[in-house]
Amino acid sequence: MIQLYDDVFSSLNISNIDIVINNRKLLIAMVNIMGVPDLFSDIVIILDKLESIGIEKVKEQIRAKGVNDDSINILDAFIKAKKVTDLELILKQSEIGKQGLEELNFVISNINDLGLQTANLVFDITLARGLNYYTGCILEVKANDVSIGSIGGGGRYDDLTSNFGLDNISGVGISFGIDRIYLVMEELGLFPENIDIEKKIMFVNFGDNESKYCLLLLKQLRSAGIASEIYPSPSKMKKQMNYANNKEFQFVILVGEDEMKSGLLTVKDMNTGKQYNLNIQQLINKIV
Repeated sequence: MIQLYDDVFSSLNISNIDIVINNRKLLIAMVNIMGVPDLFSDIVIILDKLESIGIEKVKEQIRAKGVNDDSINILDAFIKAKKVTDLELILKQSEIGKQGLEELNFVISNINDLGLQTANLVFDITLARGLNYYTGCILEVKANDVSIGSIGGGGRYDDLTSNFGLDNISGVGISFGIDRIYLVMEELGLFPENIDIEKKIMFVNFGDNESKYCLLLLKQLRSAGIASEIYPSPSKMKKQMNYANNKEFQFVILVGEDEMKSGLLTVKDMNTGKQYNLNIQQLINKIV
């Protein structure tokens, strides 16, 4: 999920992105160590406001829930933690806290090994995400060059499906804040002048075997940045060619038994009417 965020925002050229990570088990451990487990939901909701109202207001609102100064000092110790390792000592007596640390370290160490294109993975103990179905690691995405709040979020939720009658199914998911992403791109001037995608290639559909063969070719073309598609059903040739004309495809590719055996595709140029026999790499070179 972290890599997916990185891929998407790198593709959109939104740089200076922080993918913020925490673990709900750490928050549970924190509230338990503070001695107020019954106030978990209240404290998480207040903690989630930290960025907007500041630390003193957070403490003030937590005190208003009946939390004493000793517990507030424990909260302070957690908030001051800038790295996961900063919490090892304070959580050494908490089994759920140690489990949360293990889960966080697993994700962070793997991302460190794999690397990210442009985003930064940042640990923040104050990240809470108010929804109570989260059970493990949680994520939020922030665009640091625009003051807009999070532009994505999600996390781990074990057994959420039990609410719908399906027990013992774990899950993980993320979302993208499309409206905020749009505003970020608009403010940073990231929209290209022309974002229309020109349909360049259509494969004629001759049936299941041919379609399966064409899907591999589609993957290669799309990887090369060439817009392409296959007609969705093996309809009559006239219907498929009319579709190609109406959609203004530049090339129509015919792949039957002969083409599958030889590896040479029958390529029709819809502008000139000329026909070529090319392999997939020759076709890519011709278009690119």
